[in-house]
Amino acid sequence: MGKFRGLGVVWAYVRGAPGTYVWLGVLFVTTVALHRMSPEFEAYFLRRRSTNISELSRTPVRVLVASAMWIESGHWVPYAFLYSVFHAPAERWLGTARWLVVCASAHVLASLISEGVLLMAIRDGVAPPAAVNTLDIGVSYALAGVIAVLGYRVAVPWRYGYLAAVLVAFGLPLTEGPTFTDFGHFVAVLSGLACFPLVRGRGKAWNPKETLATLRG
Repeated sequence: MGKFRGLGVVWAYVRGAPGTYVWLGVLFVTTVALHRMSPEFEAYFLRRRSTNISELSRTPVRVLVASAMWIESGHWVPYAFLYSVFHAPAERWLGTARWLVVCASAHVLASLISEGVLLMAIRDGVAPPAAVNTLDIGVSYALAGVIAVLGYRVAVPWRYGYLAAVLVAFGLPLTEGPTFTDFGHFVAVLSGLACFPLVRGRGKAWNPKETLATLRG
């Protein structure tokens, strides 16, 4: 009976975040597909679905959607963990529609702004012209935005520590030879923080102290 009860708890958790686990299911399928491609074809295939300058100038909507359906590294399990730890709680808290707004905002804004910065670097001669075809694909911008917005789920004063850790984690790479993706991740974090209006009225903030007291009791 204990095993079935445990499965019921897991299923209830998954059912409470349908968008997260449907997306994760799509990523599983596309990751399996990537492993069946030759390295040469995989590079070509992903570049055609990348939010690089070249593809954004031709079919922006298509690549903004397609780029969020593939994992460049080809490793699905770490993302299954990260989605369960960050995306699922955010969706259960905000509701699917608001969670999608956070994800889409972070993904789109970070992609467009980071590629805009890269374009300026190319025009200024800081980056090579070939950088217009740089591979920029994956789900990390949306994840960064969700990690940031979850800070509002944590009660004060714990919230300040959480947000400080997020800003340091994503801001530190900007001080050490940053890439356009590092800049994009920081933009995604700022986008998540800007979604504060979406969290109003979403219930009491989580207090780690209360949870610890409950576990001890």
